[in-house]
Amino acid sequence: MRGPAIVFDNVSLQLGGTQVLDKVSLRVEAGTLHCLVGPNGGGKTSLVRVLLGQMPHAGEVRLEGALTAPLGYVPQLPDLDRNVPMTVNDLMALLGQRRPAFLGASRAAKAANAQALARTGMAAMGAKPFGSLSGGQRQRVLLAQAISPAPWLLILDEPTAGIDEAGVRLVETLVGELLGRGVTILWINHDLEQVRRLAQSVTVINQRVLFHGPADQIDRWLEVIR
Repeated sequence: MRGPAIVFDNVSLQLGGTQVLDKVSLRVEAGTLHCLVGPNGGGKTSLVRVLLGQMPHAGEVRLEGALTAPLGYVPQLPDLDRNVPMTVNDLMALLGQRRPAFLGASRAAKAANAQALARTGMAAMGAKPFGSLSGGQRQRVLLAQAISPAPWLLILDEPTAGIDEAGVRLVETLVGELLGRGVTILWINHDLEQVRRLAQSVTVINQRVLFHGPADQIDRWLEVIR
């Protein structure tokens, strides 16, 4: 089994009179790792939010193939109030379950969340306040919630930004495992060396598509994103 293909067909988005996306068309093949690359403010995160149904837009976005489990999403590291009394386990329960959070996580969900935290090196942090964690630790928790339950589509918005080398290696290992299972992965990434090593395909975007093709051709387009 493989995750779905993702199709963006002539997608445009305006915010406050500013053209954020301009007739963006691209296809992410099923079961592949595809990176979105481009300058800050170029529309990468907005395109992901369109896919998540969070932005009004023109054009069409569709998934082709069976999406048999909830998708996983790792957003950019949130600027949460460090005084909010929410533990790591609370956050995992809130983001990962469908019943009211005040009922707590089900036994199965608790087991799945514990396993995901262990896979991201955060097994001992469940009772700690999320806001007390370092940036790298919080990013690991967000990665854990994205893989619990196991997704067939994983969306990553700069998951290795601000984390140490060990954290980067952990993210890359997890991504490799998921890719081996056939999961479709869409990754916003500024690390071009990482893109060359890991991705099958890449899109350079700055309001519109400037390049879409194999990742090993990205060097031809470096001048576009500078």
